Amino acid sequence: MTETTGPLAPAVDIRRADERFKTRLHWLDSKHSFSFSRHYDPLNTHHGLLLVNNDDVVRPGTGFETHPHQDMEIVTWVLQGSLVHQDSTGHAGIIYPGLAQRMSAGTGILHSEKNDSWRLQGGTAHTDPVHFVQMWVVPDEDRITPGYEQLEIDDELLRGGLVPVASGMAKHDGAAAIRIKNKYAALYAARLRPGEAIELPGAPFLHLFVARGTVTLEDAGPLAEGDAVRFTATGGQKVTATEPAEILVWEMHATIAGW
Repeated sequence: MTETTGPLAPAVDIRRADERFKTRLHWLDSKHSFSFSRHYDPLNTHHGLLLVNNDDVVRPGTGFETHPHQDMEIVTWVLQGSLVHQDSTGHAGIIYPGLAQRMSAGTGILHSEKNDSWRLQGGTAHTDPVHFVQMWVVPDEDRITPGYEQLEIDDELLRGGLVPVASGMAKHDGAAAIRIKNKYAALYAARLRPGEAIELPGAPFLHLFVARGTVTLEDAGPLAEGDAVRFTATGGQKVTATEPAEILVWEMHATIAGW
């Protein structure tokens, strides 16, 4: 489902937070960077290999009931709270900030994701929403065996810089990152203190998402929480935090054939 790219025209396409598609239910506040579910724009279906970048907040005691997926690599990154995962292959776990999770849907998988936050403190019940970003990329091959992986990478994030979170690229073999079934794609995260900067990798396609805080992009100006940038045939720009920030960056060396 992927093809490597030929010559591309360099471009930096900034997408502001309030331009995203929105789904609001009594239990869910979801913002979609690309066409998703009932929201469809034929000019906004993907960038590179990335089809979904959903920014979700789920209320306590609620969540996504069991539902199917097929032929997709799904990476979940929690920003606040905890998310309980269960799937039809027998995997179950709690995902929290600093823990990367990948689910390969392959030939078909059923799973649920819920926020069951509830605790007592001083005799009072406290509940917290869970805030997470879920990202989907296409796999190298259809009909692979479904799989699941999670990995704690908080220590790497504390050391600073742009940290590989999920990758199928050979250059990250041996790195503390979960593996995805696409050799042309890698996801990075960085937690930045005010004034701290990282340099973006060079690639045919990059996707930068400001998950928390505010930053400045070299030659483009300020980016607020929820803003995203789609880069084509470029890279090397500096991203500098203007307040405590967390960013997610996809490096992609192919796009989707026929889209």
